[in-house]
Amino acid sequence: MKRPPTLPRNTGRVPPHRPPGITTRLSDVIVVAVVVLFAILPFPDHVFRARGALLLIALLPVVAMPFRRRCPLATLGISLACSVIVAVAGVLAPSTLMAAVIASYSVTSKTRRVTATLAVALAALLVFLISALPLGDFFDSRALQFVAFIVLAGAMGDAARSRREYIAAVTERAERAERGKDEEARRRVAEERVRIARDLHDVVAHQISVISLSAGVASSSLATRPERAQEALTTIRSASRTVLADIGSLMSLLRTEDANDGRDLHPQAGLTQLDELMARFDQAGLQVELHQEPGIPALSPASDHVAYLALQEGLTNAHKHGAGGQTAVVIRSSNGDVILTVTNRLRAGGAGAVPSGHGLRGLRERVAAVRGTVETARANGEFRLVVTVPSSVKGALR
Repeated sequence: MKRPPTLPRNTGRVPPHRPPGITTRLSDVIVVAVVVLFAILPFPDHVFRARGALLLIALLPVVAMPFRRRCPLATLGISLACSVIVAVAGVLAPSTLMAAVIASYSVTSKTRRVTATLAVALAALLVFLISALPLGDFFDSRALQFVAFIVLAGAMGDAARSRREYIAAVTERAERAERGKDEEARRRVAEERVRIARDLHDVVAHQISVISLSAGVASSSLATRPERAQEALTTIRSASRTVLADIGSLMSLLRTEDANDGRDLHPQAGLTQLDELMARFDQAGLQVELHQEPGIPALSPASDHVAYLALQEGLTNAHKHGAGGQTAVVIRSSNGDVILTVTNRLRAGGAGAVPSGHGLRGLRERVAAVRGTVETARANGEFRLVVTVPSSVKGALR
């Protein structure tokens, strides 16, 4: 079978329009060209023209420009040092000052805000001071424009850094939200699988156990006691019809497409159906001795159904694993709670660990959902299941 194409995962990132390496190299070429251009332009004022050895010094920041991202402070320091050297010689080199402007942008864009602010402020102050050497005036507009350029470049670099931080924060929040959605979806799927497993066990396990045990009775009694075998086969037929109907109801519930469908297709039996439950186990060959105290408090529908399932699970285990075909059920109340106790004899050699199969595990989950408790114990060749279901005292059940 051909698999459908996998859609790309949305991570919130904006794909670049061109490879980052090409953008970096192109910007380096432009920066170097700008610095070289300012070094060789024939400015009208001779104070801005560097010749001979001074021209080499004025072009020295070109070497540092490609490293301005990794070492912005060093690049700024080299540019300012070259500016000071040519200024002492009586030249205000535009190339070194432009290199300082570009380096100021890199400093505020790539370093910590406090360090960057201090570095740009010192750079602007130094350019302001050295301009007086060749120009003879601190407040010459031709020098002040470079000071303004350095401050403006620093502000633009800080804005670029803030924008990157904002985009990174938004991207991280988007990715975290997406991971949270994935985890929530996995958690809901896991919870749904557990719920389906519990419902399937509640619907199928009891009836299948009855069918299995009745089939054994029919097989052993077919030759010696045909009437007993006939009763067992009748029980198998009834249990088969019941389990098929319950499975059909469960499948209908799972296949419904209406999320707001309020129909409850689960068998919501309660303690009011206790006689029917006892009768089914009696037909299956399990004799149940029931002792129910008067004045048992009424339970909520959910708790009542959980109590019924607890008795069904206890009797099923007694039927499957017990000895003698007998069990005792005690229903009593204590401090507003309903306490259900199922006790049965163990088979010879069955003194192992307390069973902890899927039925008891699902029962513990269901009882915990209504804030109840489940306890199991072995003692004196007996297995005891004690289930406590909390309730508010609203009146007697019977």
